[in-house]
Amino acid sequence: METTATPAITFRRFEPGDEIAFRELNEVWIVRHFTLEEPDRKVLGDPANCILKPGGEILMATKDGRSIGCCALLYMEPGVYEVGKMTVHQDFRGLGIGKQLLDAVIGLAKQRGATKLFLESNSKLQDAVHLYEAAGFRHLPPERVHPSPYARSNVHMELLLSE
Repeated sequence: METTATPAITFRRFEPGDEIAFRELNEVWIVRHFTLEEPDRKVLGDPANCILKPGGEILMATKDGRSIGCCALLYMEPGVYEVGKMTVHQDFRGLGIGKQLLDAVIGLAKQRGATKLFLESNSKLQDAVHLYEAAGFRHLPPERVHPSPYARSNVHMELLLSE
Protein backbone atom coordinates (compact mmCIF):
# COMPACT_ATOMS: atom_id res chain seq x y z
CA MET A 1 0.00 0.00 0.00
CA GLU A 2 1.37 3.40 -0.99
CA THR A 3 1.33 5.85 1.92
CA THR A 4 3.56 8.69 0.75
CA ALA A 5 0.67 10.94 -0.28
CA THR A 6 -1.07 10.67 3.09
CA PRO A 7 0.66 11.70 6.30
CA ALA A 8 0.88 9.05 9.04
CA ILE A 9 -2.39 9.52 10.88
CA THR A 10 -3.40 7.72 14.06
CA PHE A 11 -7.02 7.26 15.13
CA ARG A 12 -7.55 6.80 18.85
CA ARG A 13 -10.22 7.15 21.46
CA PHE A 14 -10.63 10.43 23.31
CA GLU A 15 -8.33 10.80 26.31
CA PRO A 16 -8.26 13.27 29.20
CA GLY A 17 -6.56 16.37 27.84
CA ASP A 18 -8.29 16.18 24.42
CA GLU A 19 -11.08 18.54 25.51
CA ILE A 20 -9.43 21.71 24.19
CA ALA A 21 -8.53 20.21 20.79
CA PHE A 22 -12.03 18.74 20.42
CA ARG A 23 -13.62 22.12 21.18
CA GLU A 24 -11.25 24.18 19.02
CA LEU A 25 -11.42 21.86 15.99
CA ASN A 26 -15.20 22.04 16.02
CA GLU A 27 -15.52 25.74 16.79
CA VAL A 28 -13.42 26.59 13.74
CA TRP A 29 -15.74 24.93 11.20
CA ILE A 30 -18.94 25.92 12.97
CA VAL A 31 -17.98 29.61 13.17
CA ARG A 32 -16.64 29.57 9.59
CA HIS A 33 -19.97 28.41 8.16
CA PHE A 34 -22.62 29.10 10.81
CA THR A 35 -23.11 30.48 14.31
CA LEU A 36 -22.02 28.73 17.46
CA GLU A 37 -25.28 27.68 19.13
CA GLU A 38 -26.05 26.90 22.77
CA PRO A 39 -26.12 23.10 22.16
CA ASP A 40 -22.63 23.44 20.61
CA ARG A 41 -21.35 25.32 23.63
CA LYS A 42 -22.75 22.68 25.98
CA VAL A 43 -21.32 19.65 24.14
CA LEU A 44 -17.99 21.25 23.23
CA GLY A 45 -17.58 22.63 26.74
CA ASP A 46 -18.08 19.27 28.45
CA PRO A 47 -17.62 16.31 26.08
CA ALA A 48 -16.96 13.90 28.95
CA ASN A 49 -20.40 14.44 30.48
CA CYS A 50 -22.33 15.19 27.28
CA ILE A 51 -20.92 12.43 25.04
CA LEU A 52 -18.83 9.89 26.96
CA LYS A 53 -20.77 9.48 30.21
CA PRO A 54 -24.12 8.72 28.49
CA GLY A 55 -22.43 5.93 26.51
CA GLY A 56 -20.87 7.64 23.51
CA GLU A 57 -17.35 7.78 22.13
CA ILE A 58 -15.07 10.33 20.53
CA LEU A 59 -12.34 9.42 18.08
CA MET A 60 -9.40 11.73 17.59
CA ALA A 61 -7.25 11.82 14.46
CA THR A 62 -3.65 12.71 15.30
CA LYS A 63 -0.45 13.32 13.41
CA ASP A 64 2.84 13.55 15.28
CA GLY A 65 0.94 13.95 18.55
CA ARG A 66 -1.17 16.86 17.23
CA SER A 67 -4.95 16.51 17.09
CA ILE A 68 -6.02 17.21 13.51
CA GLY A 69 -9.53 15.79 13.46
CA CYS A 70 -12.30 14.30 15.53
CA CYS A 71 -15.68 12.63 15.36
CA ALA A 72 -18.20 11.81 18.07
CA LEU A 73 -20.50 8.84 18.36
CA LEU A 74 -23.37 9.98 20.56
CA TYR A 75 -25.57 7.39 22.25
CA MET A 76 -29.24 7.87 21.39
CA GLU A 77 -30.93 4.62 22.44
CA PRO A 78 -29.97 0.94 22.48
CA GLY A 79 -28.42 0.11 19.10
CA VAL A 80 -28.69 3.68 17.80
CA TYR A 81 -25.98 6.34 17.77
CA GLU A 82 -25.60 9.76 16.21
CA VAL A 83 -22.45 10.66 14.30
CA GLY A 84 -21.59 14.25 15.13
CA LYS A 85 -18.94 16.88 15.67
CA MET A 86 -16.87 15.49 12.82
CA THR A 87 -14.14 17.66 11.38
CA VAL A 88 -10.62 17.61 9.99
CA HIS A 89 -8.27 20.57 10.38
CA GLN A 90 -8.21 22.72 7.24
CA ASP A 91 -4.51 22.01 6.61
CA PHE A 92 -5.22 18.27 6.34
CA ARG A 93 -8.34 18.24 4.18
CA GLY A 94 -8.34 16.51 0.81
CA LEU A 95 -6.09 13.68 2.01
CA GLY A 96 -8.85 11.15 2.73
CA ILE A 97 -8.63 11.61 6.49
CA GLY A 98 -12.33 12.42 6.82
CA LYS A 99 -13.26 9.18 5.06
CA GLN A 100 -10.86 7.20 7.26
CA LEU A 101 -12.26 8.87 10.37
CA LEU A 102 -15.85 8.17 9.35
CA ASP A 103 -14.98 4.55 8.53
CA ALA A 104 -13.33 4.19 11.96
CA VAL A 105 -16.41 5.61 13.70
CA ILE A 106 -18.71 3.27 11.77
CA GLY A 107 -16.46 0.35 12.74
CA LEU A 108 -16.55 1.43 16.38
CA ALA A 109 -20.35 1.66 16.26
CA LYS A 110 -20.53 -1.89 14.89
CA GLN A 111 -18.23 -3.10 17.69
CA ARG A 112 -20.63 -1.55 20.17
CA GLY A 113 -23.56 -3.42 18.62
CA ALA A 114 -25.14 -0.49 16.79
CA THR A 115 -27.79 -1.32 14.22
CA LYS A 116 -28.39 2.24 13.05
CA LEU A 117 -26.43 5.49 12.80
CA PHE A 118 -28.05 8.88 12.45
CA LEU A 119 -26.53 12.24 11.57
CA GLU A 120 -27.48 15.83 10.94
CA SER A 121 -25.66 18.22 8.66
CA ASN A 122 -26.31 21.18 6.41
CA SER A 123 -26.67 21.25 2.62
CA LYS A 124 -24.06 24.03 2.54
CA LEU A 125 -21.46 21.42 3.57
CA GLN A 126 -21.56 19.59 0.23
CA ASP A 127 -18.27 17.73 0.70
CA ALA A 128 -19.45 16.34 4.03
CA VAL A 129 -22.85 15.33 2.66
CA HIS A 130 -21.17 13.56 -0.28
CA LEU A 131 -18.82 11.78 2.14
CA TYR A 132 -21.80 10.52 4.16
CA GLU A 133 -23.63 9.40 1.02
CA ALA A 134 -20.54 7.54 -0.21
CA ALA A 135 -20.35 5.74 3.15
CA GLY A 136 -23.91 4.50 2.67
CA PHE A 137 -25.90 7.06 4.65
CA ARG A 138 -29.33 7.76 3.13
CA HIS A 139 -31.41 10.91 3.42
CA LEU A 140 -34.43 10.62 5.68
CA PRO A 141 -37.83 11.60 4.28
CA PRO A 142 -39.35 14.65 6.01
CA GLU A 143 -41.89 12.58 7.94
CA ARG A 144 -39.05 10.69 9.70
CA VAL A 145 -37.07 13.79 10.69
CA HIS A 146 -37.18 14.69 14.37
CA PRO A 147 -36.71 18.30 15.50
CA SER A 148 -33.05 19.18 15.87
CA PRO A 149 -31.48 21.22 18.65
CA TYR A 150 -29.41 22.93 15.93
CA ALA A 151 -30.94 25.66 13.75
CA ARG A 152 -28.40 24.90 11.00
CA SER A 153 -29.49 21.25 10.53
CA ASN A 154 -31.33 20.79 7.26
CA VAL A 155 -29.86 17.42 6.21
CA HIS A 156 -30.89 14.30 8.14
CA MET A 157 -29.44 10.91 7.26
CA GLU A 158 -29.21 7.38 8.58
CA LEU A 159 -27.11 4.30 7.96
CA LEU A 160 -28.50 0.85 8.69
CA LEU A 161 -25.74 -1.45 9.89
CA SER A 162 -25.79 -5.13 9.12
CA GLU A 163 -24.64 -7.59 11.71
